[in-house]
Amino acid sequence: MNKMTSIAPDVNTQIIDAFNFRHATKVFDAERRVDEQDFQTILEAGRLSPTSFGHEPFKILMIQSAEKRELFREFSWGANGMMSGTTGQLGTASHFGIILASTSETMTAGSDYLVDHYRNVKQLPEEVIEIFNGAYGRFQTTDHNITTDREITDWAGKQAYIVLANMMTAGALLGVDSCPIEGFDMARTTETLKEHFGVDTSKWRPAVMFAFGYRAKDPEYPKTRRSMEDTVSWF
Repeated sequence: MNKMTSIAPDVNTQIIDAFNFRHATKVFDAERRVDEQDFQTILEAGRLSPTSFGHEPFKILMIQSAEKRELFREFSWGANGMMSGTTGQLGTASHFGIILASTSETMTAGSDYLVDHYRNVKQLPEEVIEIFNGAYGRFQTTDHNITTDREITDWAGKQAYIVLANMMTAGALLGVDSCPIEGFDMARTTETLKEHFGVDTSKWRPAVMFAFGYRAKDPEYPKTRRSMEDTVSWF
């Protein structure tokens, strides 16, 4: 029930099997914990994920303390088993966290944060940094018109979703269940992160919660999706 037991004959089959295995797990087996090496692999899949311009406008906040998780209980209905009367993901997940998205304070073209990122993370020469600043500035102000704090934070949130998607896929390949969670009060979550976790919310805002572990039971209904013909158009 909790692991993909068959060995796929090729990579194509392994990938499709993993996506069929994965579902939005509402309640986990609270007695089971994800192996630390497996979860480090899941985190590494997130860390190595692509982001626009390679800016990495995200942080992953892991919340393992039961007391800390309970701080979100009252206003995170999506982490309460979709209001099913259970303790939901907050109470049963092996690993629970929040991906934070950068704000305009750090992700505006030419910011000190980005210049430091170009120099010390991407290790770019100064002349290339100047090119990056110009290209990203045009991307923000002309190409995509994302200049307000809300627009820039939403853009960073898109990158956070790429990160989480890769983490969930890595988990599925390892036979680990997961759930992305958007059902929470954004303002109260932001305030809680500031007050209880020391997050500088002028620079970082919550984008999406997530949970990993092993399902308490198999899904009641088969996976449904639109057909390939309704999903993809070729020209």
